[in-house]
Amino acid sequence: MQLEFKQIFTAFMVLFAVIDIIGNIPIIIDLRKKVGHIQSEKASLIAGVIMIVFLFVGKSLLNLIGIDVNSFAVAGAFVIFFIALEMILGITLYKDDEGSAMTASVFPLAFPLIAGPGSLTTLLSLRAEFEIENIIVAVICNVIVIYVVLKTSAKIEKLIGKNGINIIRKVFGVILLAIAVKLFAANIKALLV
Repeated sequence: MQLEFKQIFTAFMVLFAVIDIIGNIPIIIDLRKKVGHIQSEKASLIAGVIMIVFLFVGKSLLNLIGIDVNSFAVAGAFVIFFIALEMILGITLYKDDEGSAMTASVFPLAFPLIAGPGSLTTLLSLRAEFEIENIIVAVICNVIVIYVVLKTSAKIEKLIGKNGINIIRKVFGVILLAIAVKLFAANIKALLV
């Protein structure tokens, strides 16, 4: 078992940017207004379990259908690229704001808002570059941050303000764009050799 701080930090930042929990605060607040209460513990735990299970099962699923991790990482780089463009340009391509009062903590909050296509693709893309235990630690750290943000979303919105949230979202969008380019470049070499 090799825990490497640099890998954990990089994986954490990539997942943090893709999940975009700070940028999703307005959606979380709208959900809270619609359903009255969101179970922060349940949403965080379910999202974490989905991500960790997919980290292990995802590669087996790929092998079953004959796709290698490098190919998936290149495809993931495209998905991350479009998520980054979405964040920078302020457009909506992937997220569905539709919510159900009965299961708001699970759907759409835990899945697909937190553990959605972007974060699941990112996990398998990260697996092509990083040790699995470092990715798991990064996922757990993100789940803790998600829980804190869900618990304090109203306070965070008042503190940062709508403009602050938009600025943070655009900064993380640019970081994510750079990560997508790096991920693409690193994995396309393996496919071309």
